[in-house]
Amino acid sequence: MKKLLSCLILSAMICGSVVSCGDKSSSSSESSSEPATEAPTEAPTEAPTAEEESSDESSEPVAVAVDDVEFEDAVVPESGDAYLAIADSQWWIKYMGSNEDMLTYDAGIAHIDGNGDYTVSVTADTNGFRFDTTGDANDQYTPSGCVFSAVIIKDAETLMPDAIITINSIKINGEEVELSKKGYTNTEDGNIRSNIYNSYVEDNALPGDARTAEGALFEDFDNTKPTALNDGSYSAKIVDESVFNDGWLNVEVNFTVSGLAE
Repeated sequence: MKKLLSCLILSAMICGSVVSCGDKSSSSSESSSEPATEAPTEAPTEAPTAEEESSDESSEPVAVAVDDVEFEDAVVPESGDAYLAIADSQWWIKYMGSNEDMLTYDAGIAHIDGNGDYTVSVTADTNGFRFDTTGDANDQYTPSGCVFSAVIIKDAETLMPDAIITINSIKINGEEVELSKKGYTNTEDGNIRSNIYNSYVEDNALPGDARTAEGALFEDFDNTKPTALNDGSYSAKIVDESVFNDGWLNVEVNFTVSGLAE
């Protein structure tokens, strides 16, 4: 269901105050009259969880008054859904599966209902994103850089603990980018995920439960006994960081889920 956001400026001669309203939800909230055009200057030392992201309002944008702008759907994955988690170089522009994220509008999710190929995506080419970042639905802000990106299946540790995610291709602004390393699947915070670019995980410190469609990367969960499969070709950074540096509006990832009971 599409949403209409209308903001009304009330000018009172007595106090000269201005009230602006703007929200992704159906209810309105008060905010100041200037848009948030500056990104935070400090990034976290480790990737926050989805729960921490949804409670963090420090980067919440401020709306200015507009006339009847139609906003796209805010998309929130449910249990068993896969989505593309991503954060720009400053953790300002992100999608971590919350409707408070600026990339929530028209995010492409996929419900995992068996082994097979799926696609997830995010887009900054929406009225909602433009309004949240610039205060003007016609003024495009372009994200750049990336500190974290992964395909995540929500609650899969319980729903489908044997699921393996194999990333097949990644497109940025419609152009397929080279996969420089092989990806792996691991379990974290109750979810199953496969990293695309995770700046917090070094190649010599992969998680002990890292596994692929070909087998496990370690003999134990302490990541001290690598298997023969773990030959240095697997990484939490399967693309070069530079592929995000020229700016991105659309990111699309195709992947295969395997390991589920038929």
